[in-house]
Amino acid sequence: MNILFYLTPKANCEVLYDDESIREALARMELSGFAALPIIHKEDGAYQGTLTDGDLLWALKNRCNFDLKQAQTHSIMEIAHHKDYLPVSVSTDMNDLMNKALDQNFVPVVDDRDTFIGIVTRRSIMAQFLETECKKTDETA
Repeated sequence: MNILFYLTPKANCEVLYDDESIREALARMELSGFAALPIIHKEDGAYQGTLTDGDLLWALKNRCNFDLKQAQTHSIMEIAHHKDYLPVSVSTDMNDLMNKALDQNFVPVVDDRDTFIGIVTRRSIMAQFLETECKKTDETA
């Protein structure tokens, strides 16, 4: 099955841009309710990595001394990422996608130019699996 079937397009994703400050990222993450967000390059849309709430916490402590005014002066690109969510290409097979989804809440998807086009969530994979299994059960009953 094609992974694009599971894709949440970029237009429907909450993302961070590489020119945002730590304070802006903190506010965006709070509003979105997500614990991790993809970072994309503002100019060309290239995937830059993933920022987690843990990364933000350590940056606030180590770079900003828990001062939100200082957090406004530091870029999210200064933050070390504990773990980056590695992207897959649109041509990735389902086995590779599933293996990545085991370790990540979402899998970033990029096109042939490494431009971010969206995410595949673990939830969307599981929902499709359950739907398929229910159909199989109904057919055998």
